[in-house]
Amino acid sequence: MLLQDLAFGGTQRQALELAARLDRSRFAPEFWMLTDVRDFAPKAELAGIPLVWLSPYPKVGVLGLAALWKRLAAERPDILMPLTAVPNIWGRVFGRLRGITAVIGTCRGGGAIKRQHERFLKGLAAHHIVNAEPLAKALVKMGRPQDKITCIANGVDTDHFLPPPDELRPVREVVLCPARFCEDKDHETLIRGFEYTVARRPRAELWLMGDGPLRTRVRTLAARSPVRGNIRTFPPAADPRPFFQQASAVVLSSVREGLPNVILEAMSMGIPVAATAVGGIPDVVEPERTGLLCPPRNPQALGENLARVLGDEALRRSFGETARQRAVERFSMETMVRRHEAVFERVLERGCEESGRCPEPRRGE
Repeated sequence: MLLQDLAFGGTQRQALELAARLDRSRFAPEFWMLTDVRDFAPKAELAGIPLVWLSPYPKVGVLGLAALWKRLAAERPDILMPLTAVPNIWGRVFGRLRGITAVIGTCRGGGAIKRQHERFLKGLAAHHIVNAEPLAKALVKMGRPQDKITCIANGVDTDHFLPPPDELRPVREVVLCPARFCEDKDHETLIRGFEYTVARRPRAELWLMGDGPLRTRVRTLAARSPVRGNIRTFPPAADPRPFFQQASAVVLSSVREGLPNVILEAMSMGIPVAATAVGGIPDVVEPERTGLLCPPRNPQALGENLARVLGDEALRRSFGETARQRAVERFSMETMVRRHEAVFERVLERGCEESGRCPEPRRGE
């Protein structure tokens, strides 16, 4: 698995959960990172996943790409699965040039197809894994065969993300937004929308938890907001459960999405969700049963949805209980992992047939 980094993020977390649970009698996962950002490294090491740092720098550069080129020749992985935009670009180009047939492209965010130049690079992948049906449809629309795309929803560890006991349920009106500070998440709409929330719920608090390229801009918007006294910012956390436990609602104001992990984690913990109806979110959040949806870039609708959830305890409990049930029934880690394993085996088998080269059995097999 080729990643840009092991920073706190949804894709990194899902990669870690997947690699930790793969059947070790059939698969030997490794993480190769193009940059030296190690937030999740301790957890990966605890899971016994070998980590390869291709560069000592925090940003992708020539050194990391050169190291990737050399390592692909020296190691020749049986399967190469790049994750996020930069790895999907260079991993596929270098992988194909090195003759690795089992290259699996991934699209996990609403802007991934454009950022990864799928229109030009889609044919370099033997197969695509996406986490939301709109991404699959977009790939098909640009000519990718349907049989070379598999949609696998993110998984959530429902034994880890548990609802808090009644005595620990939140007593403050906290709205939590655990989201990367980037254009896709559209924090500006959220901050503007929260003004409508405070107008109806003066005690409401907005907690922004994240980091990213727009960190300074988001914090400036929060500091200049008329309701700035009700807004707090926090860095991302390896374990977000303490933040979830204090939240009466979780919010996302995204303009583009795949299938956000934070929504599944919130649902697993029995927290209602208010979000925008983009990407794979409508496939997860069921309006009036597990949360509320609104169009993107509509501050008033988002803010009023938040005020409604905060102002009705019975509604919050009903949404939360149904959300927990839905997470357990439809988004288990076990299902996510087994489906990935099936794709890996199918792509590897097809690659063996095409190239005549099959992986050597590993020790103990």
